[in-house]
Amino acid sequence: MLRLHEYAYHRPSTLAQAAAFLREHEDAMPIAGGTDLMPNMKHRLFTPRHLVALKGVRELHGIWMADAEGRPVATGSPDATQLVIGACTTLSEVARSPMVQAAMPSLAQAAGQVAGPQIRNQGTLGGNLCLDTRCTYYNQSFFWRQALGFCLKKDGDVCHVTRTGKKCVAAHSADTVPALITLGAQVDLVSADETRTVGVDPFFVADGQWNMVRRRDELVARVRIPLPGASVRTGYTKVRQRNSIDFPLLSIAAAVEFEADETVRRVSLVVSALGSRPRVVTGLDKLAAGQRLDAVAEAVAQQAFKQCHPLENIIVDPDWRRAMVPVYVRRALLGLAPARALAA
Repeated sequence: MLRLHEYAYHRPSTLAQAAAFLREHEDAMPIAGGTDLMPNMKHRLFTPRHLVALKGVRELHGIWMADAEGRPVATGSPDATQLVIGACTTLSEVARSPMVQAAMPSLAQAAGQVAGPQIRNQGTLGGNLCLDTRCTYYNQSFFWRQALGFCLKKDGDVCHVTRTGKKCVAAHSADTVPALITLGAQVDLVSADETRTVGVDPFFVADGQWNMVRRRDELVARVRIPLPGASVRTGYTKVRQRNSIDFPLLSIAAAVEFEADETVRRVSLVVSALGSRPRVVTGLDKLAAGQRLDAVAEAVAQQAFKQCHPLENIIVDPDWRRAMVPVYVRRALLGLAPARALAA
């Protein structure tokens, strides 16, 4: 049986209290839903002496429309320019929100495909954003890892995927992040000293040991997402071993902006679950601008194939995973193509 180590559990009622506690105690970690942190603690991947519970902080909950200055406004208000989601809003709430479903269906789809319903009812958007990277050689019991000699990410000095000790390549596996990147979302990070805003794309770095710019004394307070125009269509799809619960073997988010004649103005495509940060596929506007989406879907899929190189950080064969990249990119794009274009 896997048991937890001893720790103190703290329940601040305000964001300021939580941030102050994290600054005061270097061996403290925040916890919201705990769906990833608690199993990792049982595996001795994290052994904090203090846990700072965030679900009792009211200012971290909710979904609302806001104006350009961040002030809440009524749904449908002409002043609304962004959707704001509190970090402790559950994934189920995000998936079911009429505002999210109407404005950015890819985010609702991504949140609704995380694990199973029990996890989505407990897990939060902020927790998914800060999900720890995963690897075949890392997400194991202490006994298993000790028998192997540990790994670069935890207690060892060699990456068993690359066979060197230079950089950890554990996989980024958060479902909502690719969708947030294609939507141009930003994150508000709060510490005891300051509040700063970082784009979701630059929030991540290519280092599996700690793949985000969030400092350990900072908390994700909220996510801000610019409202897409009526000409933007978004979608999300993923590949996993069991559709009911597993982490993605591959995840794909797309956002396509159309001209009035239903040709492509702009394409944003993100593929994840490959390495330590999501992969933003580049060079797409040159391929697709001014063209019908169904006519360029294959070219975009091949561009993704060229740029995406899965590693042996997940148990499924990396060559098969790479072969699935163009298949699922093509499906995702054709699912966004206007019906008249497909019928032509």
